[in-house]
Amino acid sequence: MTLQLNPFVTRTHMIPQRALLAAVASAACVSAAPPQEEDYYRMISIPPPAGEVIEAGGIEMLPDGRVAVCTRRGQVWIVENASSHPAKPAKWTLFAEYLHEPLSMAWKDGWLYVVQRPELTRLRDEDGDGRADLFETVSDGWGISGNYHEYTFGSPFDKEGNLWCVTCLTGSFSGEALYRGWVLRISADGKLTPTASGVRSPGGIGFNAKGDVFYTDNQGAWNGSSSLKWVKPGSFQGNPNGNIYYENAKGAAGERPADPPYSDKGSRMEKERANIPELVPPAVVLPHKKAGQSPTGIVPDLSGGKFGPFAGQVFVGDQTHSKIHRVYLEQVNGYYQGAAFPFLKGFKSGLIGLRLSDEGALFASGTDRGWGARGGSTHSFERVNWTGKTPFEIHQMRALDDGFELTFTQPVDKASAVDASFRMEAYTYSYGKVYGSPELDGVTPKVTVSSVAEDGLSLRLKVEPLTKGHVHEMHADGLRTSAGGHGLLHPEAYYTLNEIPD
Repeated sequence: MTLQLNPFVTRTHMIPQRALLAAVASAACVSAAPPQEEDYYRMISIPPPAGEVIEAGGIEMLPDGRVAVCTRRGQVWIVENASSHPAKPAKWTLFAEYLHEPLSMAWKDGWLYVVQRPELTRLRDEDGDGRADLFETVSDGWGISGNYHEYTFGSPFDKEGNLWCVTCLTGSFSGEALYRGWVLRISADGKLTPTASGVRSPGGIGFNAKGDVFYTDNQGAWNGSSSLKWVKPGSFQGNPNGNIYYENAKGAAGERPADPPYSDKGSRMEKERANIPELVPPAVVLPHKKAGQSPTGIVPDLSGGKFGPFAGQVFVGDQTHSKIHRVYLEQVNGYYQGAAFPFLKGFKSGLIGLRLSDEGALFASGTDRGWGARGGSTHSFERVNWTGKTPFEIHQMRALDDGFELTFTQPVDKASAVDASFRMEAYTYSYGKVYGSPELDGVTPKVTVSSVAEDGLSLRLKVEPLTKGHVHEMHADGLRTSAGGHGLLHPEAYYTLNEIPD
């Protein structure tokens, strides 16, 4: 920064040298301010129609570029110009109403499929007036008792043309209606196949980039912390309260697994995996209150780089914290595991639905009814666009037999890639009937930088000890980029180590 003095000011009235130096230092501090999330990803709020409360649940992209939004109040809206607002103001049109708290939607062959609490319904506008006039029940093969907690979430269609649903338990503790606490698969002709049990309180269901199915489950009984879980067909996800319906499933989901121990002290997920072969551990644990509190919608980045440097990874919403996590997944010894990273915070309400367009626009819907949310608004509908700038981030965190390999979006300053730049703690949670769990069995590993790639885009950490079944929480506050010298935008990572590579 250059300060220019007025040539007409006499010497006796010139800025004192000490004040001048202070001004220069202050300007330097302003210019060297650390990067912020909004430097890389911009959030744009799309206002609702006048007088309407859009407690949005599900979002779907229509073939003509419009966006469909369903609401907890039973409506479906079609939004024009959602991708270009505010340059072209968004226009909302009511497509359908009087549905039973729809939370998810998917488009297929001219029909909009809507997941309501009691059924999967498909809607179509037959006469072309912009309103749905044909409503058909595709499947209603699960039950509801009227309990407030019996939400149902649905996925997009998979490669085989199936739509996946996941159901909340009754009151979050029992299965008082058919297939409460289950993952269900529904074919194009409406055939329902019970596929996995053990669900507690899901917030969304979707896919990773490979097309494998995942859902989010919330902290509570048999869930020490919230997590992202892999739906392996025939698996048991951990909560036994819905397992009474294996007889109804007639073998479609395999045999009923043994019940985990009901001791008040609880057990450990790692221990019970040896006792219950069907038990699949959470792919990625989201440590309670540290990483988030109520995970919800799931969307893979299939934009091919139009949404930034994280193509192939997964974004997960959070209702209570009004934010989005970024998740890197890998399979080790046949099980999914990986790392959760902070990504973007500051949404106006609690997120439920996420949808990433092929053009790289991420839409997020929100509500705070029932649990509250940091955003502060009762409802929201927002769009996120990448600015084209690449943040300095940990791109991937991969498990090794003796530690982890980190890759980066920008080269690291090798002088900062030293042991003192890292710290780590590892812990697990109780697996039992008690609601939630503190962090247990804590370990403080020794972290050593064993190698740094010549291009600075990766390094290896030796971690002693690695603890199978533990979350390895890493902080890399000391790392700096070689371009600009600033630190990581998000220096935290939470890796769930279900398996140690051979």
